[in-house]
This record gives sequence, C-alpha cells and structure tokens, in this order.
Amino acid sequence: MGFVSSPTAPEIPAVSLAGPPVRFRSLTRQPAYRAVSSVMEQHILSGELKPGTPLPSEQELATQFGVNRSTIRESIRLLEQEGLLERHHGRRLHVALPGLFDLAPRAVRSLILHAVTFQELWEVAVVVEPEAARLAAQRADEIDLREIDENLAATAATVTGGRADAARIQRHWELDAAFHALIARASKNRSLMMSRESFSLLYRPMATLLQQSLPQSAARNLDAHRQIATALRARDEQRAHEWTRKHLVDFRKGFQQAGLPMDAPVDRVPEQLQKLAPRSKAA
Repeated sequence: MGFVSSPTAPEIPAVSLAGPPVRFRSLTRQPAYRAVSSVMEQHILSGELKPGTPLPSEQELATQFGVNRSTIRESIRLLEQEGLLERHHGRRLHVALPGLFDLAPRAVRSLILHAVTFQELWEVAVVVEPEAARLAAQRADEIDLREIDENLAATAATVTGGRADAARIQRHWELDAAFHALIARASKNRSLMMSRESFSLLYRPMATLLQQSLPQSAARNLDAHRQIATALRARDEQRAHEWTRKHLVDFRKGFQQAGLPMDAPVDRVPEQLQKLAPRSKAA
C-alpha cells in the first residue's frame, strides 16, 4: 500500500497586467500533519482503502510520506477523531466506517455555534420523523418490530410503579431517543438515519428536563409510542405518519406549556428550563 502525497504547486511566473495592479494574497501553508491526514482521508473516501483495511506501521507511513513519526501520529489522531480509523486488538490501525455517533456530535456543535433555535429543530423533526415512521411501516422486518416492542416494555417500566426520580426520568428519555432511532433504522434509509441524529441528541436533555416541569409528559409519550408501534405492525403508513406528527406537535405544546420560548437557542433551553422547574413545582 502506498500513499501519494499532494504535489507542490509550481511557482507562477510574474506577468504584466494591463490596468491597475492586482494584489494576490500569499498562500497559507497547512501543517504537515494536516496535509498527511488529508491525503489519507482522500484514499479512504475514494474507496481505495475500504473499511477493515489494515494500515502500515507508523514507521512505514513516515517513510512513504517523507515525514517524521510524530507527524504521522498527529495525522492518525485526526483521522481517529473523525471515525475514519480505529484500532483493532492491540495497536494495529484499520480503516473504519464512521458511525452515527462519530458524525452527530460535530453536527451538534455546528448547530450550537449557529445559535439554532428549538423552533428550527422542531420544524425539521416534524418533517423527518413522520416520514421515517411512514417508511418503517413499509419496510420494518420482524427483528425491527421485536426491538421496538422491547423498547416499549422497558419504557413502560419507567412510567408505572415507583416515584419518578432523576434516574428514572433520565432512563425514560434515553429510551425515547432509542425508540425514534429504531424507527429510523426500520426505515432502511441511511441518509435519513444520519440526518436526524444530530437534532435527536439536542432533544434528549430538553425532554429530560421538561418532565420535571410536566410529570404527565412521560405517560403521554409512552402512549404515542404505542400508537406508532401498532401502526407499524399493521403496515399502516398513513397512521404511522399521522401519529408521529401528532406526537411531535404534542411535545411542542408541552414545551410551550412549560413557558419556554420557541426562539431560544437550543444550548440555552436547558438553563431556562431548570430555572422554571422550581416555579412549576411550587405551583
């Protein structure tokens, strides 16, 4: 296996230009480790290096690229963070296929940096999630349906019996996120699965805190999930779509009932919800 590094751009000779002088910015040289990681990434994304392919040793890579081992180590670190490389049984590196949770945190950071609001997230979710349910009603296999049923049973255990303490609330909304992920997986549409994961990660902490203000939200949530699962088993695409949309509209109403502004940036919502929680309990 050999890597071909990017060739150095040739010098552009000076030319005489008619009219006013033109000023060009000087080129920015990227660090060697970034240049190396970029070349390796190109080989992976092009399909030349497929998932599971073992990489040469650090020393071999350093020789091929004409750099020192510390540069190779920094390049590898970047690619591991991107989910493109992983270590198998010991220290041997292999090409990897990035999973959803490798990609989603980066998208989450981008959404937060752009001050995306809950309203914007909800507008996407109310389109994507019902469509996922509609496709799942078409395509879910018996394994998908069994895992959804198991999720419902576990969710029911967080709603009935015992006080809704912090651990139980946390578990309920973890299962809620898992339920919607199972629906997306049952849609058999990988693009849809990836597109929804980032807003799912942002919803989870908000939903957990929302129940502290609206304790009834957990039971309503479970009932909606049961209706969606029933529609999937009946292969009723329209009902699956409608119940999922109704479920999301209900969640939005709960958010508004808790007194939270829909135009709040998502990273500020949990803080505002925590401030409101004592007020709700007092009421």
